[in-house]
Amino acid sequence: MKNIFVYCEIEENIILDVSLELLSKAKKLANELNCKLEAVVIGSNLKNIEKQIFPYGVDILHIADDKKLYPYLTLPHTNILTNIFKKEEPNIVLFGATSIGRDIAPRVASALKCGLTADCTSLIIGDYFDRKNKKDYKNLLYQIRPAFGGNIIATIINPEMHPQMATVREGVMKKEIYSGNYSGEIKNINVENFLNEEDFIVKIIERHIEKSKINIKNSSVIVAGGYGVGSKENFKKLFELANLLGGEVGASRAAVDSGFVEHERQIGQTGTTVRPKLYIACGISGAVQHRAGMDESSIIISINKDEKAPINQIADYNIVGDIAKILPKMIKYYKKNSK
Repeated sequence: MKNIFVYCEIEENIILDVSLELLSKAKKLANELNCKLEAVVIGSNLKNIEKQIFPYGVDILHIADDKKLYPYLTLPHTNILTNIFKKEEPNIVLFGATSIGRDIAPRVASALKCGLTADCTSLIIGDYFDRKNKKDYKNLLYQIRPAFGGNIIATIINPEMHPQMATVREGVMKKEIYSGNYSGEIKNINVENFLNEEDFIVKIIERHIEKSKINIKNSSVIVAGGYGVGSKENFKKLFELANLLGGEVGASRAAVDSGFVEHERQIGQTGTTVRPKLYIACGISGAVQHRAGMDESSIIISINKDEKAPINQIADYNIVGDIAKILPKMIKYYKKNSK
């Protein structure tokens, strides 16, 4: 059985969370397929980088370490990955659906003449019977993602052309250490065998990254508002409740598009995926696009005028009513009971 590969992104010598999430999921898939999990890291000054990766169950780590390879450049990274995959012939290759993953994955897929599914929210192993050609396929990667504007969930397979490739959104897979003492094999890549001068025709003169001041992904409590909140002014009550609960404020796409809050707070298919212990949905209808980003929350409380709102189908507790009246009461009684 050919192996599973994960392309690990790196920033300031730290493996990104989305890559660690992919390693966690890929290890489960590898165990199911009885194959090995391999990872690729490309960058500069990567000494001891394996300590961040091996605990997630990686059996073989491919390292391309050269000062020319960080920060990320499209052409050299693409050539290195393409050559590795041509040599190793993986069964499955996974990328994070980040700006880098969305740049490099299609290029590698094109070079390898294989398929690619973007922005997956779930990956499972399954069989497929082609009725037209009367052919049975075993152990394919089911690449699952919202489609047609999020109105349906599509399952995509690639039975003939390998590797099976997908990009996966940050937060949709759970980051789990496989074993703190796990140790694998390191394969150092001689990058000079893969690169030429033309790969560096684009040079980075200056690089500025503004770090987000908002961290809703790791918040254990989220108070989220939708279009039903009504206005930017009304969102102040959500911030007040979130502050009391030690949480963060999130929002649906409709609320962000209406200018109620900034895009960094958007939760859902085109925003952030979260798994808080408590998710309070205020005035959110609960379209599938939004639910894809929060439906694994431990406890969901829905506050909505519409008792038939889709969000109520997945909520643990439903409060039917006007949030303008309900939120002030929640704030009042929480303050009273927390004294």
